[in-house]
This record gives sequence, C-alpha cells and structure tokens, in this order.
Amino acid sequence: MLKNEDKCNLKLENQLYIKPEYLIHPFISGNKYRKLKYNFLEAKTLGKTILLTFGGAYSNHISAVAAAGKEFGFRTIGVIRGEELKNTSLNPTLRFAQSCGMTLKFVTREAYKNKSDSAFISELQKEFGAFYLIPEGGTNTLAVKGCEEILTKADAKFDFICCPVGTGGTISGLINSALSHQKIIGFPALKGDFLQEEITKFAKNKNWELITDYHFGGYAKISDELIAFMNQFKCKHTIPLDPVYTGKMMFGIYNLIDKGYFPKQSKILAIHTGGLQGVEGMNQKLKQQNRPLIV
Repeated sequence: MLKNEDKCNLKLENQLYIKPEYLIHPFISGNKYRKLKYNFLEAKTLGKTILLTFGGAYSNHISAVAAAGKEFGFRTIGVIRGEELKNTSLNPTLRFAQSCGMTLKFVTREAYKNKSDSAFISELQKEFGAFYLIPEGGTNTLAVKGCEEILTKADAKFDFICCPVGTGGTISGLINSALSHQKIIGFPALKGDFLQEEITKFAKNKNWELITDYHFGGYAKISDELIAFMNQFKCKHTIPLDPVYTGKMMFGIYNLIDKGYFPKQSKILAIHTGGLQGVEGMNQKLKQQNRPLIV
C-alpha cells in the first residue's frame, strides 16, 4: 500500500526504545495504516468503491480512513456518534475528513449503539449503496493481520513490547507475532475490563497483560500532569505524543520503570501508534478551559 513501512527504532533511555510508526505516512500513520492495509486490498479485490466506517468526533480512525480513501480512490462515508454535532462548527478532525471527500452522517448516540446490528447496516446500505464496511476503530481479522507486521526480525532483542490499546486490534497483532521470550504490555485508553474479551477473539497466545492504571479517566480525559509530561518528553526527545493513546502509554512506562516493574537488564520497545491529528482538537478544548496546551 505504501513504502517505508519499517522505521528504525529510536533509543530513549538505557533500556527503553520507541518504534516511530507515526512516521509511516503523514495522515495514514501508525496502527491506522497497519489496520487499513489489508482491508483496502480486500475492498479492491471485491470491487467495492465505497468504504463506510464509524467513529466519534475526534476519531483517529475517521481521519485515517478519509485520507486513505482520497489517496486510493475510494468514496468514504463516516457515521459519526452525536447527531447534535451536525448543527455546530466542525472540529479539526471532522473538517479534515470532510476535506478529504468523506461524507459525514451524524446519528444519535442511542442509534450509534446499533452500529453492529444487521438492520442498522441494512438501512445504511439503502442510503449509500453497496459499501465495504470497516468497523469502529478498524479492528477485524484483516486489521490484526496488518498489525502482526509491526514487529520485525530486528525487534527480537526486546523483552517487553508496549502499546496503547483502544479496540484491541493492534495489541492482538503484536501478541500473535511476538517471540516466545517477549511479553506484550497494553495500556488501555478506556476504563473497564471489557478489552480482555475483545483481545482474546483475535490473540492466539497468552504472552500479554493489560495495565489499566494510566487511562486518566478515559478517551477524552487528560490531566495537567500528563500535559506536562508530554511536553517535557517532546522537548527532550523531539518526539510528539498524542493525549489519548501514546502520551498515556509513555507516562505509564516511565512510571513502571520508576516502580521497578521491569527487570533492570530487560529491553523495552514502545510502539508509537500515531494519533497526532487529535492534538489540535484537544488543544481547542484546553484553551477553552484556560489550561496548559500540548506543544
């Protein structure tokens, strides 16, 4: 689909490295590129010209599908949670998606809960025609297949692989492709334990653990402490983090290192899954709240 899929890992500290997946593509970056790769190829094989997917107002997935659709010649439909949003100014994420040619369909939060129901999908097909359906967050069997390609032979030296977790597709791919001596550590962006069940649908091995202490309240929640950490991290390493996924993961990794969670001689690889498009929208919210901004 694209070139330059494998980026060299960057050393941060003595035992900590980062895989900069966000550098794969300026708009279809990180795990979104990995998740969409085989889905787009399948859509082409099936002769589909329309892609339909779901997401919230600040969704990295919506942004990536819109950009990929524009680049590879698909018409894209984004079903957006929150009917009230159609009467307001579009935020940076939705403006970008629309600029890429994505048609935005706003539905009520109650209706959005039916996004997996056949009757709801049938109504969307009547409205938009025969589309290729990509689930919310992009996670399906083909997405997991793409995420299995994140780790390369050069990553065999690492003992721990860390990644943020949203819908569970990325960590499932890492679990499946990890070597026997490697442990996968997931940092969920959401509260709750439902992800365990989602991951086991796709993951073949038991070499993983979710650490649920670093969600900071959920997807759209962020503290001034986390903002300060992200800004200091970027200043020191010139690597930007996003407030929903990678910022929380990196905060968690450093905190666990301080607590002695990782054995001293172990090598840790953190997967930077992208999500940087969400920084502008978060900063708009922070500015309205007179809080520190993400640099």
